[in-house]
Amino acid sequence: MTSKEIRELSPVEITTKLREMREQLLQLRLRKQTGQVEKTHELRFLRKDIARLETVLNEKNRQAA
Repeated sequence: MTSKEIRELSPVEITTKLREMREQLLQLRLRKQTGQVEKTHELRFLRKDIARLETVLNEKNRQAA
């Protein structure tokens, strides 16, 4: 997800996406520990997407305050 796409979402949608991505990250970490993940680079991409979502959400919260 790009920052531009994220900025078009509402804060509620961003929060929902964050929850989903954190759950995905947890599942990937568990599968990595058991040796079931072949594409370990997906962890990095997911972490960066989560950071983008959190950044945009914080920006929107600051503007609203």
